[in-house]
Amino acid sequence: WEAAQDRVRGWEASGEIGVIKTDIPNIPDAVERFFEDVKSRGLAASTVGKQNVLLRKQFLPWCKTRGFHALKQLGVDEITQFRSTWTDSPISKYKKQERLKGFFHFCVAREWMRTNPVAALKAIKVPPSPTLPFDEKQVAAILKACDRYSIKGVYGEQNSTRLRALTLLMRYSGLRIGDAVMCARERLVKSKLFLYQAKTGTPVYCPLPPVVVNALHDVKGPNPKYFFWTGNGKAKSAVADTQRSFRKLFELAKVEGHPHMFRDTFAVELLKHGVSLETVSMLLGHASIKVTEKHYKPWVKTLQDKLEADAMKAWPARKAAPRPRARRGQSSRTSVLPTA
Repeated sequence: WEAAQDRVRGWEASGEIGVIKTDIPNIPDAVERFFEDVKSRGLAASTVGKQNVLLRKQFLPWCKTRGFHALKQLGVDEITQFRSTWTDSPISKYKKQERLKGFFHFCVAREWMRTNPVAALKAIKVPPSPTLPFDEKQVAAILKACDRYSIKGVYGEQNSTRLRALTLLMRYSGLRIGDAVMCARERLVKSKLFLYQAKTGTPVYCPLPPVVVNALHDVKGPNPKYFFWTGNGKAKSAVADTQRSFRKLFELAKVEGHPHMFRDTFAVELLKHGVSLETVSMLLGHASIKVTEKHYKPWVKTLQDKLEADAMKAWPARKAAPRPRARRGQSSRTSVLPTA
C-alpha cells in the first residue's frame, strides 16, 4: 500500500494524473483546429492541399469506419493499421508519414495526447533514385519535336514557340516546371534571369544564352505580365496542362523522361564542367548544400577525377623492361654520332 501511494504521489507530481482536461476535442474537431493553425502560418496552397488529402479525405473516413472518435483511442497499433492502407510509392508514403507525424505533434503540444503515436513508427525505406539528365541528342530531339507539335488548342500556332521557349528556359536556368510556367517577364533583365532573393538580401541572377533570350521574346501570351501563364485560374492547373503538353512532346521526340530532368541536366552540365557544388546549390536555390550533394554528388567532376585517380593506385605496378647487356669490349653506354 505504501509503495502504491508513493507511485501515485509521483504521478501527481509529474502531472500525469490529478488534472482532468475537459476541453479535449474529438478527432474531427482536432483536424479542423489543425487546419486553422496551418492557414494562420501562411503555408503554400500545395502544402495545404496535401494535408487536406491525407487528413480529411483519408484519415477521417478511416477513423469513422473503425469507430474511432477520441484521440486517446489512437495508438501505435491503430496508426500502423492506417498506414497499411496506403498504396502510394515509397517516397509518397514517407512524406505522408511525416505529415501525419506533424498533426499528432500539434495534438501533443496542446496536451490533447500524451505521446505521438507516429514517432514510434519506423521510417519508410525509400530506395535511392539516381539523377538521370538528358544528353545532348535527347535535348536536340525535344527541341526539334517542338516544330511538329499540334497547333490545336487555345494558343494555336504559338504552341511550338511556347514549348520551345519553355524547354530552353528550364534547360539553361534550372527552374522547376512550376516556377518556369509562372515566370514573370520582369524577371528577365537583359540577358539575366532573376532567380530569388538570397538570405543576405543579395539578388541571385542566372545568365541565359542568346538563343534562350530570343525564344522568350518570341512568346506572345495573352497576359503581358507573364511569358506562359494567362494569369487566370490556379497555378496548379496551369502546371498540370503544361505537364500534359510535355508528355505529348516527349512522345513526338521519342524520348523517355519528365520535365524535371531539364533541371537535372542544368545542374549536371555545370558540375561536369568543374563548377563548384556551392555555386550549383546557389543557382538551384537549395536551402542547404547537403540537398545538392545528396542528388548530384556523383556528378561532381573534381570528385570523379579523384575517385578515378584513387582507383588507379590499386593497379599493379609495371615492371621496367630489362636493359640489354653490353657485349664484351663494348661500352654499356651508347652514343649517337652524326653520320656523314
